[in-house]
Amino acid sequence: MGRRIDPGERNGVLHPRNLARYSAGWIDPHPAVADVVDQYWHVNWSLDEPIRQKIIASPSVTLTLERGAVPAPFVLTGVYDRAWERTIQGAGEVFAIRLRPAGLAVLTDLVPLAIMNSTLPVTEALDSRSHSLLSTLPNGSPRERADAADSLILEMLGERPISRVGRLANDVVAAIGQDGPSVAELAARFATSERSIQRALRATLGQGPKWVARWLRLQDVVRLLSSDESPTAAAAKLGYSDQAHLINDFRDAVGMTPGAYIASLRTLMG
Repeated sequence: MGRRIDPGERNGVLHPRNLARYSAGWIDPHPAVADVVDQYWHVNWSLDEPIRQKIIASPSVTLTLERGAVPAPFVLTGVYDRAWERTIQGAGEVFAIRLRPAGLAVLTDLVPLAIMNSTLPVTEALDSRSHSLLSTLPNGSPRERADAADSLILEMLGERPISRVGRLANDVVAAIGQDGPSVAELAARFATSERSIQRALRATLGQGPKWVARWLRLQDVVRLLSSDESPTAAAAKLGYSDQAHLINDFRDAVGMTPGAYIASLRTLMG
């Protein structure tokens, strides 16, 4: 089945204690498709009251197969440059394919800028390639769906291999997520130019490396604040120049200050 999503890990869920109210888990992709798929994740729920869940999503595109009280059976979520919100209600389930930067060009005919800040039903008219993938996934457990997705995506990789630009984007985002190097350090590490790095990320995600670093750090801000760290301590741990920088960054992305966010966590806990 994989493993449960831990409220204390980097996941971007602004109210991670909500995860206890429904079942949410990760499944690792097969190594043969790991350059396309970052993670499979799955959620199922049956709720008496709706949850308004706000998320600083990973800098990635996600394809989802959905059932129950959901907006559409097949959904594509582009890269968001702000926190986005979804209401979870009634009963339902989601199986998701979270893509690495190179994955969009392999599994779709879409470009990142056309789907930025968008959550769209996947139809034949929108994109026949990803629609065929999602519509072929079987009913069954998340593990069975992940195994089927591995096989289908491996076939799609045979038809459309990852480009050099896609591989560079994958490597850069992985490096930023691991140790947060500067753009100059990234260029030296991968023996390329800063301009090539900028182009690779914009071609695959629609954003540059500085934005990716900022967004991943904001996910860590959420992780720390929701674990009872103060904004001052979080700013120091995550390398912000001062607390004001963290406050401004957080407010721009989430639409509230860290203090208001902490208050909302306390309200949720009763």
